[in-house]
Amino acid sequence: MTLIECVPNFSEGRRQDVMDAIVDGIKAGGNVIVLDVEADQSHNRMVVTMVGEPHEVLSAMKAGAKKAVELIDLNQHHGEHPRIGAVDVVPFVPLFNATMEQCSNLAMEFGKWMWEELHVPVYLYAETARIPERKRLPNIRKGEFEGLRVCIGDPDRCPDIGEPVIHPTAGATAVGARNFLIAFNLYLNTQDKSIADRIAKAVRESSGGLTNVQAKGMFIEQKGLAQVSMNILDFSKTPLYRVTEMVKMEAEKYGVKVVEGELIGLMPLGATLNSLSYYLQIPKLTAEQILDVAVLSRLAENESEQ
Repeated sequence: MTLIECVPNFSEGRRQDVMDAIVDGIKAGGNVIVLDVEADQSHNRMVVTMVGEPHEVLSAMKAGAKKAVELIDLNQHHGEHPRIGAVDVVPFVPLFNATMEQCSNLAMEFGKWMWEELHVPVYLYAETARIPERKRLPNIRKGEFEGLRVCIGDPDRCPDIGEPVIHPTAGATAVGARNFLIAFNLYLNTQDKSIADRIAKAVRESSGGLTNVQAKGMFIEQKGLAQVSMNILDFSKTPLYRVTEMVKMEAEKYGVKVVEGELIGLMPLGATLNSLSYYLQIPKLTAEQILDVAVLSRLAENESEQ
C-alpha cells in the first residue's frame, strides 16, 4: 500500500455550510480518510488533512476543489491569512511507501486538471517548483489575490500551468510536493500587531532568523491578541521548542509574553517527542516510552501474527 497525505488550504473559515460542502465533496470524491478539519474565523481559512492511496487522494482533491471554486468568491473574502485562491494551496506529502517524485507527479496532474477543468491558473511550489524563487510559498503569494489580478501577465508572475489570466472569483492555486510542515502559532499578551511583526521578522529564515521557519505577525480579533503565525518546514532540524524559546526571548524585548500556542492541523509524533524531551529534560525519550504508541505497536504485531 502507498499512502499520500494531502493538506489543502481553502479560503473559507466563517461560513459553515460552505466548509461542510467542501469537506463532504472530498469524502464523496475518493476513498480517503479525513484526519482533521481546522477552520479559523480570523484567518478566514480552512485546512483539511486527508490520507489515502494516490489515485484516491487525487480524486477526492478534485471534488473538493470543484466545490470550493463554485462556492467561494475572493472578491468578497477578507481575512488575516495571505491568499491567492479559493483553493489557495494544495501540498502532496509522501507518507508510506511513497516518494517525493510520486507526489510531484500527482501535483502536476492535479495542477493540469485545475486549469483544464476549472480554468484556475496554477503555480508550482516546494519540490515541484520549476522556478527556484517559487519554492517558497510567500514569494508566490506576494500581493495576494488583489495584486495578482493586476500583475499576473508580468513575465515574472506568469503561472506555471495555464494562461496568465486569473480566475475572476477563484484566483489562482499553488500546488506542489513537500515534506511534513507544521503550522504553529504563538499568541502574545498584547493587541499590538507591530510587536508580532517585529518578532516574526527576527524569527523567520528570510530575515536572518531560524532556518526552516516562515513567520508573519497577525492580530486575531476573536482573541483580541497579536499572534506570531509560523510554518516549520523541517522540525527535525528546527524543533518547536527552539522556535518557542526564540519567540519568548524576542517578546521580552518589548515587555510582552507568550500566553498560548496553537497547532493548525496535525504534526508527526517526532515533533512532539523532541520538544517533550527538551522541556521534561529526558534526553533519551523514545516513542516506545509513550503508552499509547506501545499499545498500538503491540496490537499491530499481534494482528500481523494472526
